[in-house]
Amino acid sequence: QEGRYNFVIHLTQLFLSRPLDTQSETMSDSEQYAMENVDAGASETIPMEAGQIKKGGYIMIKGKPCKVLNISVSKTGKHGHAKCNFTATDIFTGKKLEDMVPSTHGTTVPIVKRSEWEIIDIGEEGELTLMDEGGNQKTDVNLPSYPETMAQEIRDAWNDGENQVSVTVQAAVGIEQVVAFKKENNAA
Repeated sequence: QEGRYNFVIHLTQLFLSRPLDTQSETMSDSEQYAMENVDAGASETIPMEAGQIKKGGYIMIKGKPCKVLNISVSKTGKHGHAKCNFTATDIFTGKKLEDMVPSTHGTTVPIVKRSEWEIIDIGEEGELTLMDEGGNQKTDVNLPSYPETMAQEIRDAWNDGENQVSVTVQAAVGIEQVVAFKKENNAA
């Protein structure tokens, strides 16, 4: 019995002498990182049954937020599910994508937000300084790379600050991009 008692004391001492904090920190850091990752993606999309998505709506295809151009529904066999064939364009690149999902199955829809901003400055590298109606500034958006000509059109319309130009910024799945612009009429 005394031998068992000494063995338990030895194990306890061995366990207590081991540096616990480094082990637990590493573990909690990785768990925290994984949770942040899951949470970030989850809040930017919502689940939806494929059959509920309409033309002109949004859908995630291959991890890209897309606007639905066309939906065709095909019925398969006696016991098959109706399948929705989606034709859509990536809302940031204009690239055409297709996907086929059974109509009763779930898919994800991106949460897309649009906001209006006035250009305050355009940097040499295309970085924009924007202001909204409330006076809030935004400096984390650049001139768009798609469509190819839009960046130069915005520069020309703004004319080094001679004209007032407002832009529409579209945001989805953590990406923000200028998708439209308008030169304001300056009454002189």
